Amino acid sequence: MEFSLLAAALGAALAVYVVLYVEGRRGNAANCTRDVWDATLTAALGGLLVGRLAAMVLAGTNPLTHPADILAVRGGVDTVWASAGALGAFTWLGRRELAALADAAAGAALAGLAAWHAGCLVRAGGDACLGTPSGLPWALRPDDAPTGLARHPVELYAALLLIVAAAAVIAWRRRRRSPAGLLGAAALAAAAGARLATEPLRLTIGASQPGWYAVGTVAGIAAMAWAWRHARCSR
Repeated sequence: MEFSLLAAALGAALAVYVVLYVEGRRGNAANCTRDVWDATLTAALGGLLVGRLAAMVLAGTNPLTHPADILAVRGGVDTVWASAGALGAFTWLGRRELAALADAAAGAALAGLAAWHAGCLVRAGGDACLGTPSGLPWALRPDDAPTGLARHPVELYAALLLIVAAAAVIAWRRRRRSPAGLLGAAALAAAAGARLATEPLRLTIGASQPGWYAVGTVAGIAAMAWAWRHARCSR
């Protein structure tokens, strides 16, 4: 048994905490930073649990008869179910002021997702980062085949895209005032878009559901347009 996926989750939680802490000290967080942290962490843990349970069920493993496998992960996490679970939990927790809470958590959430994807470096000796074959100079080879076919470090691509998105959201929030909910919607679009953009390079493309990531991207963009239009109409 191995707990490397749990280590990746802890890395993601640390990234969220660091960003929220720094943003809070700069006066760049709506509401109480602790409240944002609590909501973000609870939603992430809820999503991780939902995604893990879904992966187990889809693989034919009964969580009730194999409870230890929930933490001692060998089969991974279903990202679609994990995303749905996290979004559902976050929406419920922030139902009274969802737009403000989403904006405050946007940069930290993207940084946490980036750390989650970069956590592939501690899983299976780094082989969890690898995708389809590649001849590019930065392509990596599996540890058990150092002279074999190199592959795209697809998880690191996703981490890089999410880091860029997180930096953009944080910079935007610091420099100018945004319509309520705009940055939260932008984070949703960026998270789904990063997954959608890297999906063709994943070895599991046949078992994945890129349609859901396209829906998430479009939904995020539509929510951004609505927030911007609503703000203009309210002036």
